[in-house]
Amino acid sequence: MPPDHTAHSDLELMQAVTTGDNAAFMALYDRYNRIAFGLAYRILGNASPAEEAVQDAFLQVWSRAATWQDRGEGSVRSWLLAIVHHRAIDTYRRSARHNQRSVNLDDHLELRALGEVWEDVDQRLTAEDVRSALDTLPNDQRQAIDLAYFGGLSQREIAEQENVPLGTVKGRMRLGLSKLRTALTMAERDSTSRSGR
Repeated sequence: MPPDHTAHSDLELMQAVTTGDNAAFMALYDRYNRIAFGLAYRILGNASPAEEAVQDAFLQVWSRAATWQDRGEGSVRSWLLAIVHHRAIDTYRRSARHNQRSVNLDDHLELRALGEVWEDVDQRLTAEDVRSALDTLPNDQRQAIDLAYFGGLSQREIAEQENVPLGTVKGRMRLGLSKLRTALTMAERDSTSRSGR
């Protein structure tokens, strides 16, 4: 009978996965597959490619487990969801190319910068902290980030949808990302001080 990993922490599970422990990998999958699917679905808007992106992401977690390094409490979740995000965006881009829509370098860099904002802060932050940080942004900046990160839209597509010039969307993204990084860093400090009490 395989060991029961359900009570183990993310860190313990990932350490076991790095040794090839299949039961630990399945426990990690059971713990995060719904959250992973939700993220992929928000980006892709379709269940089938979202499931494919999640499967690809977990295969990558398994195949690259030996390269994973502990970066602090909660980093397994962050690392895993970053992989899901990248896989979902890759799936979206493949679909966009298939539909003969061009992928702009600026869009790629903005999406990458947005992913780095999440990775820059400690993962003790809760979903509520992230939502609160997003809520501090002006509506137009929050909308641009939401459409790019969760909607998977290019800056040009956002400009068309919002009926504003492309330069305006780029400016909103730049300002919004800068403010979001600051807000998340402050939320991280607050979280650290709360847990230190």
